[in-house]
Order: sequence, then structure tokens, then C-alpha cells
Amino acid sequence: MKVLKSILAVVAGFVAVFILSVATDAVLETLRVFPPQSDPNSYVWWMLLLALIYRSIYAVAGGYITATLAPDRPMNHSLALGLIGMLFATLGAIVNWDLMPESRWYPVLLLVLTLPSIWLGATLRIRKS
Repeated sequence: MKVLKSILAVVAGFVAVFILSVATDAVLETLRVFPPQSDPNSYVWWMLLLALIYRSIYAVAGGYITATLAPDRPMNHSLALGLIGMLFATLGAIVNWDLMPESRWYPVLLLVLTLPSIWLGATLRIRKS
């Protein structure tokens, strides 16, 4: 049962980050702040910076959620989430590397900030306890 709770804690943090990110992207696209995802070359630096900021904030929330739901060792669970997030950020960078050559800083920074953001969320939760 403890293993299941551990898995669910990490999955809950991941799902929260994913849903918040996708929903925010959709809202910004609907409001025409962001161009359609089918036209990635229309993104300019400030749009990517905005996405990096809110995705980092959502990663903090994901770390917090995972640490809250972890049956024990909340930091270890959150770091597992961080490694999963880094894996997905790496895959995204590889797949999209040639899509926007002038904006390669975005996937690199997303990768670099994922683990510290999740660590921060877990730290905030642990200190609250």
C-alpha cells in the first residue's frame, strides 16, 4: 500500500504540473497572447519567457503537492518527480530542437529549472510541517 501511495504522490504532482501548463497554454492561445501551437515560429522571446515563468511556478506547485501526498520522505518523492520532469524536458528539447533554432535557450532553461523548482516546492512543504 505504501508503494502505491508513493507512486500516486509522484503521479499527482506530475498531473498537476501537466494540466496547469496545458490549460494555461490553451487560455493564452485563446486570448491570442500566444500564437497557435501549429505555428511555433511565431513565438517571440517574451512569450517563451512567460511560459518558462509559469511552468517553473507550476513545477514548484508540483513539488509541493508531491511532498504533501508522500507517505514518507517527501523530498525523495519530489526529487523523483523532478527527474521525471527533467526526462520529459529533455525529450521535448530533442524533439523540438530544430523547430525554433533562435529560441533554443527555452528548452535548455526549462530543463535546468525543472529540478530546482520542484525542490523548492518540496522544501516549502517540508518547512511548513
